[in-house]
Amino acid sequence: MYTVKGKADKNHLLTDHMPLVKRLAHHMKAKLPPSVEVDDLIQAGMIGLLDAISRYEETHGAQFETYAVLRIRGAMLDELRNSDWLPRSMRQNMRKIEAAMSSLQQKLGHPPTESEVAKLLKLSLSEYQDMLGDGGGHQLVYYEDFHDNEGNDNFLDRYAVDDADPLRSLLDGDFRQAVVDAIDNLPPREKMLMGLYYEEEMNLKEIGAVMGVSESRVSQLHTQAVARLRAALREQAWTGPA
Repeated sequence: MYTVKGKADKNHLLTDHMPLVKRLAHHMKAKLPPSVEVDDLIQAGMIGLLDAISRYEETHGAQFETYAVLRIRGAMLDELRNSDWLPRSMRQNMRKIEAAMSSLQQKLGHPPTESEVAKLLKLSLSEYQDMLGDGGGHQLVYYEDFHDNEGNDNFLDRYAVDDADPLRSLLDGDFRQAVVDAIDNLPPREKMLMGLYYEEEMNLKEIGAVMGVSESRVSQLHTQAVARLRAALREQAWTGPA
């Protein structure tokens, strides 16, 4: 039964977590093209927060903030997808990079270098790095990863078995550990970058200062690291853990 206390509790959750929405929006905006407005991300994130609050009673054992972050980020990513902020051609380029990385990893037995990936793609190193720069904002998970309209195999199908709520399925399933394992296998420089970005929550400029490279170079390395993670997760999903 809906009670006054229940309404107060939900209002309290909303008020307490509004700063979280703004923080996540600005964090996401840092790696997106200038055309993306942070206010649009905040608006979408608020919808995600409201959705998290309304659904929270249905979750079991998850801390609210952990659950809310998934819903907020998911709503922001959905907004980006609907806005078509990353052109289809660019998404296809990212898939080519992921496929090249997966092929080279199997062939060489180690994470391929930028030069090795560029060679397989028949690009110069500068052309490959430009492609990475153009793909700034490439995400580990897209909503369409759950439902591929082109009929391709989907690696998330193996992780998200709850069709009613795939994000909750990822939260409760093996996906988180798979991501941790994939990050551990990144080249040291990219592993350091991911730690600074996601754990220390530093922006690209700050990371560049720590690593001694430009902000644009950090963006390239971040896109490459995400491509490696997606390739590794897809490979693990279809072959099983080592």
